[in-house]
Amino acid sequence: MVTEAMHTAFEEILRRDGHLVYKTRGVSMEPMLHENRDLVILQAPSLRLKKYDVALYKRENAYVLHRVIGVEKERYLFRGDNTCTVEQVPFGAVIGVLTGFQRKGKQVAVTDGGYQHYVRLWCALYPVRTLYMRCRRLAAQAARRLGILPALRKVQRHE
Repeated sequence: MVTEAMHTAFEEILRRDGHLVYKTRGVSMEPMLHENRDLVILQAPSLRLKKYDVALYKRENAYVLHRVIGVEKERYLFRGDNTCTVEQVPFGAVIGVLTGFQRKGKQVAVTDGGYQHYVRLWCALYPVRTLYMRCRRLAAQAARRLGILPALRKVQRHE
């Protein structure tokens, strides 16, 4: 997530230069993008986004970089790769679209075949990932109620 102060500069840069490069913040796009490590390359959107595009959009006083999972008559449906929540976003709230990213020093374009396969596989596995996250959350709640959550976390850190 990007704060209000940053977004003003983001919009200015996109308007002025037509593209923007910045280091990611937040964990909602993991495992594809890692916080404070990866750089994203965005351009001002020129066409309507398509399913699987990643875009920067305005949410109240912050900006969010998430993936399009659906296109409706007057809005997009977005979800982060590492989240379960779907957001309905009007077309006008989108300020940039991902054209590529730099991960561990390697440039990846969204047109690369490997990236395209990753996106389709990752999105297809969403129901399995959701089930895993829910089971993990329920297990943590049960462990908390039983008073063994701190011990489990300690064991996890040593693995």
